[in-house]
Amino acid sequence: MTAKDNNELNITWLCEYAGVSRGGYYRWLSAEPARKEKELRDQTDFELILEAYHFRGYAKGRRGIYMRLLHVGIRMNPKKISRLMKKYNLFCPIRKANPYRRMAKALKTDAVADNLVNREFKEHGAGMILLSDITYLFYDNGKAKAYLSVVKDGCTKQELSHVTSGSLEVDFVLETIEILIHRHGADLHTDAIFHSDQGCHYTSYSLRQLLMDKGLRQSMSRRGNCWDNAPQESFFGHMKDELHIEDCHTFEELCAAIDDYMDYYNNERYQWELAKLSPNEYAGYLRTGIHPLKSVE
Repeated sequence: MTAKDNNELNITWLCEYAGVSRGGYYRWLSAEPARKEKELRDQTDFELILEAYHFRGYAKGRRGIYMRLLHVGIRMNPKKISRLMKKYNLFCPIRKANPYRRMAKALKTDAVADNLVNREFKEHGAGMILLSDITYLFYDNGKAKAYLSVVKDGCTKQELSHVTSGSLEVDFVLETIEILIHRHGADLHTDAIFHSDQGCHYTSYSLRQLLMDKGLRQSMSRRGNCWDNAPQESFFGHMKDELHIEDCHTFEELCAAIDDYMDYYNNERYQWELAKLSPNEYAGYLRTGIHPLKSVE
């Protein structure tokens, strides 16, 4: 506007009005080519950042982008990456806090049981080592979340009881134990061990009291050591590989899918280490000594 031939505005008046010096204004005006060049460099560098951000389809933060660029021979200052991400409104999704951990922290207790199992899952026979854990279930194409509590026999690998819940309240874990006793109480050893991690559900007073009432000894894995409850961790991993719950659109459909899988797992999912039998068949084999496949072989 000030460069027009018929301009009646005075540069000095404008500078005074804006609170800047006349010399500063002309320096800013003369630096316009440098600003355009810097903007072009920023856009070029941001294209590299964007490519690294989307590499393999997984969003990354500043450090992930920095390391990806290093792997393609580009070294870019992490501060520059942060600046350009902020400038062009590129944000990495932040993982939400694990509600199970929040609850565990809020209900932190010293009621941690000793590790009585010591990874001896099969040595004591059927009905002796009862493994339990909780896992997350994402269904309806990942838009909904539920929770599954399971108790397994460490020897036979049988799924003895399970409860699917829409919340993390401790009640659904207590219900799992009640179902366990109702269905299999007569088959359990008198000194059977209930083994779990140190989560808040398993250290709660209500669960500890229930185990004492049912005559079950309590055992817990060492903190942060998944190997101390490895068969249960493995079970959840295989289940999620084989069961496609993302197609379930309602909680009722999810429960039906879980129930159907548990029936399949116990009766028709054969395991090589269980003498090539299903868990229920293997349990029968241990009781009777009769291998159901001997006539076939």
